[in-house]
Amino acid sequence: MTAMNGSKGLFGVLSIGVLLSGILATLVPAIFVLAIFVLAIGVVPNSAAVRGDAQELPKVYDASMPRERQIALAESAAPAEVSSKATIYILGPKGHEKAREGTNGFSCFVGRHFVKPTETTVEPACFDNEGSRTLLPIYLHSEELRSSGKSEAEIKADVADGYKDGRYKYPSKPGFLYMMSSQNRLGPTPDNGSASFPPHLMFYAPYMTTKDIGFDSQPQLDYLGMTHPGAGDNLIVVLPKTATPPASAAGR
Repeated sequence: MTAMNGSKGLFGVLSIGVLLSGILATLVPAIFVLAIFVLAIGVVPNSAAVRGDAQELPKVYDASMPRERQIALAESAAPAEVSSKATIYILGPKGHEKAREGTNGFSCFVGRHFVKPTETTVEPACFDNEGSRTLLPIYLHSEELRSSGKSEAEIKADVADGYKDGRYKYPSKPGFLYMMSSQNRLGPTPDNGSASFPPHLMFYAPYMTTKDIGFDSQPQLDYLGMTHPGAGDNLIVVLPKTATPPASAAGR
């Protein structure tokens, strides 16, 4: 597969196999799949607006980010009608802290993980009610561990153990999360860094396979993919093609 929309983007023209070769070794349960695997269904487009927004953020996203900036960035993951009524979490010195109680069952925050000691991803996301019930607790606990100094490998192991011992549950019904911010910075890239990624939606698809969406194997498309076919933490990733500008923390 070539770059999305035929552009070279940040990585140039790469096949899905090339991207996957550097990603599968670090693929972990649902907590990190959101950030890691979406880079494998397409290549970052040559968009100055998307690239510029994300690259203006600090290399290490942490609690030093001003509160209002964190709230705006979290809200940028979803349409204002959704995120303005959602529960908002911001990053504090010991993990995520609730900044605002919502009324619509959605939860918005900015996830992160270290791709190298001096660089993190930046993952604005808004979960629906089902994701808030099942997946959000994983993010919150993982960030507590990360803020206490645990490594990404240790956090990965804790998440895996959590699913095995019943602390964590997969979504039990269809649902989705918004990652429609223009400031997504995901990874790891082939060089173990992070890079801008377009606004997208992710649908819970536990135990679904590519055959369930009509394919014998991973779709070779620039707008559709699966994170972990056949597994409980599987997600369908969709990159909408729309004339409506993506959500932006700066322009809300």
